Amino acid sequence: MQKTQDFTKVMNDMAAAFPFDAKALQDTFKTSAVLGEKVAKVALEAAEKSNEISSKWTKETLGKVGALTAVKDEPADYSKAVSDFASSAAELAAANLAAFAEVAKKAQMETVELMLAAGKDFSEDATAAVKKAQAEVTAAAKKATASVK
Repeated sequence: MQKTQDFTKVMNDMAAAFPFDAKALQDTFKTSAVLGEKVAKVALEAAEKSNEISSKWTKETLGKVGALTAVKDEPADYSKAVSDFASSAAELAAANLAAFAEVAKKAQMETVELMLAAGKDFSEDATAAVKKAQAEVTAAAKKATASVK
C-alpha cells in the first residue's frame, strides 16, 4: 500500500527560505493608520466648519423672516418686504455657498498633500522591504547553493 507523502517539512523549508518580514508589515500598517487618522481629521474639520456655516445661514435667514412676517401699514409694504427678503436671501446664499466652496477647497488641498506624503512614505517602506527581502533571498540562495556542492 502506498503511503501519502508528508509535505509539512517541504513547506516549512520553503517558508524558511523566503522569510517574512513582520516589522515591514507592522510599519506599513502603522503608516496606513496614521494616514487614516489624518484624513479623518481633515474630514471632521470640514464637517464642523460646514455645520457652522449652515447654522449661521439658518439664523440669519430666520432673522430676516421675522421682518417679512411683521404687520405692515400699506399693501405695497408687503411686496417691498418680500422683495427685500428675496434680495437678502440671494446675497446670503451667494456668501454661504462661497464659504462652503472654501471649506471644500481647503479639505481637498489638505487631502492631496496627505496623499502625496503617504505615497512617499509607502514608497520608502516598500523600497526598504524589497531591499531587505532581496538580501535575505540572495543569502538563502547562496546558502542553498553552498549546501548542494
